[in-house]
Amino acid sequence: MKHEGPVAVVTGGAQGIGKGISQKMLENGWRVLIADVDEQAAAETIAQYAGIGDIGFAACDVSDENQVMRCVTTALVNNAGISASPRVPPQQLDLARWNRVLAVNVSGTLLMAKYCAPHLEQYAGAIVNVASTRALQSEPDTEADSASKGGVVALTHALAISLGPKIRVNCISPGWIDTGEWQKQDKWRDAVQDKAEHAQHPGGRIGDPVDMGELAAFLLSPAAANITGQNIVSDGGMTRKMAYRE
Repeated sequence: MKHEGPVAVVTGGAQGIGKGISQKMLENGWRVLIADVDEQAAAETIAQYAGIGDIGFAACDVSDENQVMRCVTTALVNNAGISASPRVPPQQLDLARWNRVLAVNVSGTLLMAKYCAPHLEQYAGAIVNVASTRALQSEPDTEADSASKGGVVALTHALAISLGPKIRVNCISPGWIDTGEWQKQDKWRDAVQDKAEHAQHPGGRIGDPVDMGELAAFLLSPAAANITGQNIVSDGGMTRKMAYRE
């Protein structure tokens, strides 16, 4: 991939929310480097998007410092993340699984920022981390997910203070995002059609990766020059909705 003009490194950019962000950055004229562990998904995405713009791939486990060092360029979207599955009560939560979720979601976010920062400083670059509304509210048995996403939100404002004013750092917290049609072929599924599922959102629908792409693109653009250290929630209003049994 070429190294001219604006470049976005999208961790976890081969599927789901990351794929939506990759698409939007390409449409906006950015060169995109997908940093992902899933080579099959990356190959499918690159084949699909090659006609839009300059897109490349680097195999990268964001929890591995040596691999992160090889994925550094001039702009960054930290989207890579995993969840603890299946859900189990905290009394049964395996410590190794807990540590793995935090290693990818929190340590991976830090490592990408650590190694991109010297390059971003040269170009007045920006970082967009992707957390989740799980940082703000919980379902039962989601301790690892919630703790890691809360860590990403806190890490975002810490990095914004440490790296500013040369580098802006912000965070996106998606709610329910329908990624079914944004997965690789063997995991592809139809979008949610249930009208009741959409209608429960004050905004009238479940989110999709395009929504996240639009938001990330805005936060990386000059239009967001005065925004840093913020966590922007995009969830169709669900975190503002009281949910009492009638």
